[in-house]
Amino acid sequence: MAMMRPAKPPSLFLRWLNSLLFPVKMIIPQPVIRRIPGLTTNEDIRTMLVLQQVTGRLLDIGCGSNRLVQAYRQQGGEGLGVDIYPWEGVDLLVADSSHLPYPAESFDTIILVASLNHIPNREEVLEEVHRLLTPAGRLLVTSLTPRLSRLWHAWAFWDKDQHERGMKPGETWGFTHAELLEMFRRNHFRVISRQWFSWGLNNLYVCAKIKTS
Repeated sequence: MAMMRPAKPPSLFLRWLNSLLFPVKMIIPQPVIRRIPGLTTNEDIRTMLVLQQVTGRLLDIGCGSNRLVQAYRQQGGEGLGVDIYPWEGVDLLVADSSHLPYPAESFDTIILVASLNHIPNREEVLEEVHRLLTPAGRLLVTSLTPRLSRLWHAWAFWDKDQHERGMKPGETWGFTHAELLEMFRRNHFRVISRQWFSWGLNNLYVCAKIKTS
């Protein structure tokens, strides 16, 4: 499994500043924050943390505009982004994320970044993730709690994912920690680490594949 060098993190001062200003950054539109030198959007913080865990060949399910895969490619990594919605930048548009045209055990890292709750057939997708991951591969999932997810999506008026695509039948606002643990268990994954970020309001789960036969 090839290791990729992560992007250089911001300085200690900028990490402290961005952490201190987190409540303010929650109400300022993310595109505005990107234009302010030294400030990092919450999406960019999430991307940096996820990239630090990515190794080898990457698959992003529910990739949206595919920014995370593109950032990984800039580091020299190999990655693909798939989605059922035709966002600009998607590598492969699919009808169903639970049936992907790739051989078994063909990816070292598979990520579901802020997307698992938007997938109605999420159990079937996790089964497909299990099929596609190498034996030593990693599943990375980020998730907000249901209450915070409702507040964020109600406010994030600049986010086309909510105000253009919207919520579809079968989608949910988020999951509790217990719900995620049980979902991972049912689909033969075990959580090897959980990282809180953005004042502990968001979570990054790193999961290992459990052999089923």
